[in-house]
Amino acid sequence: MEIVHVYTKKRSEFGRQPLFTDRAAELNVEIAPDDSLRQDFIDKNPVDMAIQYAPDVSEHEANTERFESESRGMNHTEGGWPKDINPAEVEQTIRFRKKVEKDENYINVVQRLGDKMELYLRQNNAIDIYENYFSGNTFSSIDSDPPSAKTISIFRDPEGLKRTVSHISWYPDGAHRLAAAYCSLEFQNSPHGMSLDSYIWELENPNKPEQVLKPASPLLCLEYNPKDPHLLVGGCYNGQLALFDTRKGSQSLEVTPIEISHKEPVHKIIFPSSKTGSDVFSTSTDGQVLWWDIRKLVEPVETLPLVFPGYKPDFTLGGIVVEYESTMPTKFMVGTEQGVILCCNRKAKTPQEKITNAFIGHHGPIYALQRNPFYPKHFLSIGDWTARLWSEDAKESPIMWTKYDESSLTDGCWSPTRPGVFFTSSTSGTMDVWDLVFKQSSPTLTVQVSDESLHSVRCHGGGKMVACGSRSGDLSLLELSDSLSIIQPNEKPNITAVFERETRREKILEGRRREMKLKQKQAAKGGEGGGGGGGGEGEGEGEEDLVKRAEDDFWAAIAQEQKDIEAKEKKRQEAMQPKHQPTPIPEEGGDERRESLTDTMS
Repeated sequence: MEIVHVYTKKRSEFGRQPLFTDRAAELNVEIAPDDSLRQDFIDKNPVDMAIQYAPDVSEHEANTERFESESRGMNHTEGGWPKDINPAEVEQTIRFRKKVEKDENYINVVQRLGDKMELYLRQNNAIDIYENYFSGNTFSSIDSDPPSAKTISIFRDPEGLKRTVSHISWYPDGAHRLAAAYCSLEFQNSPHGMSLDSYIWELENPNKPEQVLKPASPLLCLEYNPKDPHLLVGGCYNGQLALFDTRKGSQSLEVTPIEISHKEPVHKIIFPSSKTGSDVFSTSTDGQVLWWDIRKLVEPVETLPLVFPGYKPDFTLGGIVVEYESTMPTKFMVGTEQGVILCCNRKAKTPQEKITNAFIGHHGPIYALQRNPFYPKHFLSIGDWTARLWSEDAKESPIMWTKYDESSLTDGCWSPTRPGVFFTSSTSGTMDVWDLVFKQSSPTLTVQVSDESLHSVRCHGGGKMVACGSRSGDLSLLELSDSLSIIQPNEKPNITAVFERETRREKILEGRRREMKLKQKQAAKGGEGGGGGGGGEGEGEGEEDLVKRAEDDFWAAIAQEQKDIEAKEKKRQEAMQPKHQPTPIPEEGGDERRESLTDTMS
């Protein structure tokens, strides 16, 4: 943000106009010497004085205009192939190599070059230029280097109205560029005239975005194509997908038809590993996952409704995040706004078979879901106030989880270079760095990135830099210390032991729970067969039977309580009546009665 202030002053306020003319010297003040002060002087003999001839230097700051730089370059591609051969196609290049290797001229050239290469090989055998002279000693400053992170740059939204950095995507080829999607998450309450633009930033020039993307609707997510870094796909608020090509301007090349797109905002887009690099997954809170081919965005290739029969019958779950691992080409996971993680298999035949199982553990929407890059069977989920680590072998509950934070968590990701480090962002504006090698009960490092709430965090593939997007539109770039970005000695075996230990513990607990349920069912069946029904009554019943029995017990308790109240009221009324009542005197034979009483008294 440039700060410029122009100082202005009227000509009449400058005072008298200076006139530079030659004139004689004038004596303005004359101070005569005072002899009475002479006796107060003290003579010093000898006199020592240190003198250093050096210029005086002072520190000065001033607001100056920022220099805006612009980078321009050339597009270099792999050459030397014939026009009919596509270097990106592996099969075509292998077929062309085999054809060239059978050529006689190729064999002669290789033999001629082999003689020259033999000379260098002999020199290498005589002097080992790759010899490691300090192989036995490992000098590392990782242990002594405390974990730290410093902010090296801040990219601010050029628009005046504040918008949230809803998603961040790093450039696939090098850490010198990143794309950020900007959107107001208040949606219906967005102010009029808010910009729809998203930006691509050059890391060396934080003053001005390198390129502006102009979608028809605000972007909630934006992803680079890993095989073609010039292509980006964005998910819009109105449910459409927009394809951008940085070589062809700021406008989108193609947009999916709105009638076959998502019915609600697209929250996540991923590029699965494929030969062509044109496949795209997208999910939305409308309860479906769509497969697209960016070469033809006319209609989705496949559709999967997010209906899990084991969770609730005929209940559609809204998707927020999608996770895909290249080492598991047929499997993917979906995090929903109901706190359920769905494990899916794309190669299944029916939609019911595609959703294999679910992990239930969060109390609210799942904002981040990512597999560990070193251990794909273990994955991280971010939701409510905790981060949870799951294992595919333990399906009942997570194997590890963080303590409940005071602020809700908004995003998270694994470190691509260290298997035991992951990052989380929260609404308090802090980024927590968790190092499972160092400690597991609390974060290793907490960085106050912004005064506003953080909404997105993404670590670069090199593991050295982390980008955090805030609610106010500030995109902060942080540089991690070596202790958080470089893998430590014996870290993989230690993390493997931790994951295996926690997974084994959860399996033991799952087995114990199943055993207790089985014993309760057997006890219930035994009680019913013996006619008793005292010990295990109610165990082994269905959900509807349990609900009905609970309702009957409730109304029976209400009726019993009403009877008790009536009995207490009756006793109270009886207590209020007198205990001894006078005996009534009969009307007939009253005189005889009086005589008998008189005789008795006498």
